[in-house]
Amino acid sequence: MSRLRALGRVFYGIGEGIRIALSSIRANLFRSSLTILGISIGVMVVVVMAALITGIRGSVSEGIESAGPRNFYVMRFDLSDIQLVQDGTGRPPWWNRPPITREEAGRLNTLPGVERATITIALQDPGSEGGLTLEHRGTQVTGVQGAGEDATWPDHRQADFLEGRNFVPAEVREGRGVVVISKRLAEDLFPEEVATGQRIRARSGNRRATPLTVVGVFDPGESLFEGQASHLAIVPYTTAVRGLRASEAWLQVVVVPRAEVDQAVVEDQVIGVLRNMRGLAPDEANNFAVMRSTQLLEFFDQFTAVFFAVMLALSSIGLLVGGVGVVGIMMISVTERTREIGIRKAVGATGPEILWQFLVEAGVLTLLGGGLGLLVGAGLAWTVTLITPIPAAIPLWAVVASLVMAVVTGMLFGLIPALRAARMEPVRALRAE
Repeated sequence: MSRLRALGRVFYGIGEGIRIALSSIRANLFRSSLTILGISIGVMVVVVMAALITGIRGSVSEGIESAGPRNFYVMRFDLSDIQLVQDGTGRPPWWNRPPITREEAGRLNTLPGVERATITIALQDPGSEGGLTLEHRGTQVTGVQGAGEDATWPDHRQADFLEGRNFVPAEVREGRGVVVISKRLAEDLFPEEVATGQRIRARSGNRRATPLTVVGVFDPGESLFEGQASHLAIVPYTTAVRGLRASEAWLQVVVVPRAEVDQAVVEDQVIGVLRNMRGLAPDEANNFAVMRSTQLLEFFDQFTAVFFAVMLALSSIGLLVGGVGVVGIMMISVTERTREIGIRKAVGATGPEILWQFLVEAGVLTLLGGGLGLLVGAGLAWTVTLITPIPAAIPLWAVVASLVMAVVTGMLFGLIPALRAARMEPVRALRAE
């Protein structure tokens, strides 16, 4: 029975604290609004950043899933372990590594655990500016992202063909001047014509233009980088090297393991063959990189973790401003209600009950700020989803963390005024005017 009575007193204290808090906010609307605004800004930043990161991560994960989560890349260096340390020559440490060759790619295709090994070559060196320039009867599109691929490239890249076809292995072997382009690029190059069968000219930098025939149009899906990535041109890798002068120094191989073979086993097979072909001794490190598709997601998580930590630090400024406001408002509230505190103590209210009342009042004040920040953050996330390809989504943990953070901030900063109220002597409090 005593426990039920104690529990009832706790709930009564919470309800009384909420009622008094709302009454105090109405009585001091301007001061309360400033405090609520500071808390809401901090919460809004956390919610928006969580929504953006969750949305982008979901898109990256979906892209990896559609391209094959068990696939991995053989390349000159590991994109997730880039180091900017240089040896005085102005070149990074991996610069002197030998490039992946076509012969090595062909050997990987013969491994028992490999379904296929597909060559891909960037049509410009990583880090260079520009991209391809495509021309058709006076219409010119610049900054086109291009790649030289094997005929099996749709197996590891998102592509739904809308017109025509993909190039075939024979066209890759012979290095024919064919190209497949993205839907957006086709619309910009041929606004009133069917793209398939059209002749265009492609140029990389100041190099001589190469004639190409459009054999297909594909939809790459929504892109997080809508501008450049929506203009895509894919040619046979042999055409990229011969006609567009793509550098084989950036040749990569996409390895697709057989379904019945464990990915780690296939990786070991690939590493063993490449080390043997390159004549590496047992104590020598690999002069190539094997990178899983999932490592891109891990790299993204590492990057966003740092970014999110910075955003949390910035949002804490808003919480600090709101917390200082809580201290000011609660100190004023305690001063104005000194006589009320004395009366409550005179009729039997204990120090902990007074303390709890003022902590609940401070928590309600900041909870209102947290709720407002949550609503504004949700509105901004919804706007981002409407006007950009980013599917911003607020995770449940962000909602819970934001509200808890707001309440805890209020109670922590309201602790000093609450302690002052709890320690008042009833006789002195009753004498106050």
